[in-house]
Formats: sequence, C-alpha cells, structure tokens
Amino acid sequence: MNEDRLAPDGLMLFDGVCHLCDGTVRTALRLDRDGVIRFTPLQSPYGRALARAHGLDPDTPESFLFLDHGRPLAKTAAIGALLRRLRAPWRWLAFVDRLPRKPMDAAYDWIATNRYRLLGKKDRCMVPTAEQRARFVLD
Repeated sequence: MNEDRLAPDGLMLFDGVCHLCDGTVRTALRLDRDGVIRFTPLQSPYGRALARAHGLDPDTPESFLFLDHGRPLAKTAAIGALLRRLRAPWRWLAFVDRLPRKPMDAAYDWIATNRYRLLGKKDRCMVPTAEQRARFVLD
C-alpha cells in the first residue's frame, strides 16, 4: 500500500459492527454538510491495513482513529480533531481535547471497553446510501 493511502487527511477509521461507532458515523455524516470527513470501517481491507499501519489491532480495536493531516489520533484527541472539521456550533465542542487528558481518556477507555455490552454489536457493517458512498473508502 502506498504511503499516501496510509496518511490520508480527514479520515475516520471506525468499528463497523459497533452500534456506538455506527451512530457516531451517522451523526458525523449528518453534521458534516461540507463533506470534509471520510470514513472507512476496520472490517474493510483498507481499514485493516490502516489500523495495522498505525498500531491498532483491527480484530480488537480499543479506539477509533481519526487521521488528521496524516497523523493518527485516538481517543479524546481524535474526537477533538473530528469536531474541528465541522461547522459551528459543533466545532466549538472541540475543546474536549483541551480538558485534562488522563481522566478524559480514562472515560473514553471505559466506554470503548464496554460498548458492545452497553449498546450491542451488529452482524455486519452499515451500508452507505448512494449519496454517502463517495465518502466511504473501502479498499
């Protein structure tokens, strides 16, 4: 895989069978009216390659990744970077990554660890609509 495909910009790498992650993607799709955020599920060939290239186990992900100008960000930093891509007032919530990192990431870790138990797991990844398809990178 070439270097440009491993260091994209504005790409959210998410767990496609997680209800919480699916909800996050659907919300981002709705709020990102400019279409600057793209998505790839960990279950896709490209998602698996990206996850491995950035130290995330695609079979047991502990975070989503957001690639911001080629930098892989996780947890609270990823949330902040993703929010900065949205229009106001949503981008104003990006201050979350300026809060004390240790307790914020600890809360993130607890939710991530318990996400399937709390919200369930799907049998397969979401299928984007025809309008959404251009924003998904699958291979």
